[in-house]
Order: sequence, then structure tokens, then C-alpha cells
Amino acid sequence: MSRIGKQPVIIPAGVTVTVGKDNVITVKGPKGELKESIDRDITVEVKENEIVLTRPTDQIRHRAMHGLYRALLANLVKGVTDGFERKLELIGVGFKAANSGNTLDLALGYSHNIIFEVPKELSVATQQEKGQNPIITLQGTDKQLIGQVAAKLRSLRKPEPYKGKGVRYVGEVVRKKAGKAAGK
Repeated sequence: MSRIGKQPVIIPAGVTVTVGKDNVITVKGPKGELKESIDRDITVEVKENEIVLTRPTDQIRHRAMHGLYRALLANLVKGVTDGFERKLELIGVGFKAANSGNTLDLALGYSHNIIFEVPKELSVATQQEKGQNPIITLQGTDKQLIGQVAAKLRSLRKPEPYKGKGVRYVGEVVRKKAGKAAGK
């Protein structure tokens, strides 16, 4: 039995969960509404204040889907109640970030600034204090979308292993390499 899959997802007060046709789960809460399509083999039951998922057999595919969809539903419930947040920091001389609405203007050491359009489902904020690295904060209800946008921002200038310059998640540790050894 999947250790993750057999745990029920607790539904907090103020959140409603409905199972539609074709196993589409809709979760509504104070921060918004999210939908997830569940595999047709996995059975979803909404009891009083919890969601229980069951699988038909012990096939490898069914076991994998069991834990996956339980985790996805737990993320939906957490997203509509608390929301998710991801922070990125820009490390490098002259690296800057500014936003107007959902448009990010990034100076990442290239010959031109990069204009990045953040999806309307997310909110973006930038902060730049003197003596500190600029920080980009992404907030929203959809964990997958936040992770995808954060990964895309990081890929614009990945941290390089010699000086550590680039875009990285706050708290991420970049292993540094030794530079070229001095000549004779």
C-alpha cells in the first residue's frame, strides 16, 4: 500500500471539494478555485471532512498513481487555503529586477534587459535593498505553476560553479569548483 496514498487529505473549514464527471476534482476555498483531472482507475471519495483515494489493484502503475494524485489533491487544498510562495535571488554585480504588474524587467548581465511576462494567476514582487541581493517573490495558489515559472526564471541565468553568479532559489547551495591552478 502506498504510504502517501492511503493517508486521507483533510479538508479544512471553508473549503469545498466536488468530484465532477470524468474524475475532475474541483477545490474551492478562500484564495480561489483549482481543478485537477484524476486518472480514471483511481477512485476518489469525499467524506465529511476528508478526501480518500483508493486504487483497484497492486499494479506498479496503480501504486504510482495512488500516491501521486493524493499529493496533488493535498497541494490543491493547501493552495486554496494558504497559497504557495517561491523566492529567487539574483547574485551578481549589476543584476537587477523590477516589476510593473506581472511584467518582470531583469538585468542579468546580458547586453539587453530580459522582459518576462508572469502568468496572471500568480503575483510577483521584487525587493532590492542596498547591500543585499535583489529578491523576486512569486505567490499563488497553484504549486505546479509557481514551480514552473520559478524554474524558467532560474534558467535565464543558472548559477555558475566558479563564482556562484546567477539566479538561484533563496537557500539554495551552489557547490563551487576550484579555479584554474596558477602557473609555474
